[in-house]
Amino acid sequence: MTKTITTSASRLALAVATATAAMAAPAVSATETEVAGFVENATYYRETRGLSKFRNTAQLEFSRPLNGGGFWNEASVHGTLRATYDGVYDLNDDEFGANAGGSIQLQDTGSTVAADFVPHGGGIVLPQGDFDSVNANPNEGLIFLGQGLHPQGGGVAFGVPVRPCDVDSRGCIDDYLDADESDLKHPEFNDRLDFLRELYVDATHDYANGDQLNIRLGRQQVVWGRTDLFRVLDVINPVDYSRHNIYDELEDIRIPMWMVQAEWRMGPTGPFQDLNLSTVWNFDKFRPHNLGSCSGAYNIMDASCFFRGMKNLWDNGGTVANFAGLDADGMTATDFAPNTIGIRDADLPSWSLSNTQLGMKLEGVYNDLTFSLNALTFRSQLPSLRGGIPADNAFTAAVESQPFDHLIAFDIHFPRVNLVGGSLDYYAESLDTVFRVEAAYTQGEEFADTISKRLFSESDVFRYVVGADKNVFIPFLNRNRAFLFSGQIFGQHLLDHRQEITEAQAAGAPGFEQRGFADWASNHIATLLVKGWWMNDRLSPQIIMAHDFRGGATVAAPSVEWLIDDNWKLVAGANIKFGDGAQTADDCRTCNPFGPATATPFHPDANVSGSQGLVGFEPLGRFRSGPIGMASEEDEYQITLQYRF
Repeated sequence: MTKTITTSASRLALAVATATAAMAAPAVSATETEVAGFVENATYYRETRGLSKFRNTAQLEFSRPLNGGGFWNEASVHGTLRATYDGVYDLNDDEFGANAGGSIQLQDTGSTVAADFVPHGGGIVLPQGDFDSVNANPNEGLIFLGQGLHPQGGGVAFGVPVRPCDVDSRGCIDDYLDADESDLKHPEFNDRLDFLRELYVDATHDYANGDQLNIRLGRQQVVWGRTDLFRVLDVINPVDYSRHNIYDELEDIRIPMWMVQAEWRMGPTGPFQDLNLSTVWNFDKFRPHNLGSCSGAYNIMDASCFFRGMKNLWDNGGTVANFAGLDADGMTATDFAPNTIGIRDADLPSWSLSNTQLGMKLEGVYNDLTFSLNALTFRSQLPSLRGGIPADNAFTAAVESQPFDHLIAFDIHFPRVNLVGGSLDYYAESLDTVFRVEAAYTQGEEFADTISKRLFSESDVFRYVVGADKNVFIPFLNRNRAFLFSGQIFGQHLLDHRQEITEAQAAGAPGFEQRGFADWASNHIATLLVKGWWMNDRLSPQIIMAHDFRGGATVAAPSVEWLIDDNWKLVAGANIKFGDGAQTADDCRTCNPFGPATATPFHPDANVSGSQGLVGFEPLGRFRSGPIGMASEEDEYQITLQYRF
């Protein structure tokens, strides 16, 4: 199926490229260029770590009509430039940046030492467990995985280097998670030219029958969905979560890509008041989400810290807390040699026609109903960890370099995903309410799975959002202006999800649960926005709330926006989390990859690998905690001052 879609995409892409060639170099009109923009300072303070953002942004937006000519009736060029300097990496470099981290202790519940902790580099030494803790992986510039999110207590915890990659190169993954200090301070100035937020040409041709063809070619954002915070159909552009996790406006955190859109506007057609058919071809080199940096202030799901720590383990070896042995006293911190466990590499797709992305959408209006039907083939912007790579047995002196089942040793991949879906908007006049439904079905996504010998499985996924927007008068608060209430519930269902009871769980052993997928089979997140206006709409308080039902986490983000005059705007707010915090999941410490040396008393056959479901915070608890729960210690107070010209 993928091959068929890709071949069709190639043909359509060639046709679109041929058509857009006719747009080249229309003459510039005498009309002046329209220019606007803003400068802004955003200062955030985090209760647990002090200053977390001192971001200074300058943005310039311009547009200019171009003379039509030949085939095109109208044409225009549009652009947006953005430059950022985040001073937090200079002002709070003990927490973020060049001086972050330090020496660490790792838990050792099986130790005879009363404190039950040993320093990084101080675990038991296996036959292949000797690593250069003085030179290759010293106990400095580190945190333990999950530090600040949960106490040390089980799980695959280890040291994570947290200084920028130009200061400390340990654990940096080339071209993926390798931010240096300049990248953190000035994120737009990189080899992908991110200071160029948008640069595209719009061109329109009007047909005699009233139809219209519109082409947009260049670096741009393509908005396919209507979801706030969580995306269902709006998945064409990757997202930069390093700016402020999930909480910035999508318009500000989508990563623009070089694309071409072609839209055939048919107007009133048959029973429809409006009907349009559009295609989008993302011909840019593949780019995943920016998940943040472990050196940075925002690191969604703590994922980049996990990846960097695992890469460091693979390259340099290291100590893993509570890993070896299982008896009444606990488990012992263990030193692993390089090339035993961790992340070996990231397979970022190179540019090729088959690695580009193609989407089609039919949308229309029927009475009070607006609808769309969407189809897209693309690369997953989220990483998948695929096990089964060649590694060495930690319990032998030989260097095997062979795959071991159920071993926590991975390469990062970005699988091909196919999506179909649609949306409906309905205005109920009698209720003065807009109802929104958006749904998507995907094939090809991959998830962590401790049943699988390679520790991942593919699953079809169904996602949807149901929402409603309504203006409500609350006379005792404001007699002259209605409040906006906007609520939605986001659902995700893994259709091939699997879990099974383990022998240890069946025996009633404490701390053991089911093995299988770390993600929930089904989960829902509800959001609510309430917004009001005073002083001729110059003062606007609002609150946004979101609750993750299975993650047991809630966030509330109240803010007040004050338009001081036509140029100045001040926003003061907060971002406060409530709930259970980090969750636990099967951490694969009892996966027995090197049987019989790693077998537990519960394994039916000491020579056969397979998890017994011992749970801990790390590394898979993050998938159950979700982006809200994994940021439970990131309460912030925020103030933003903007001057728009």
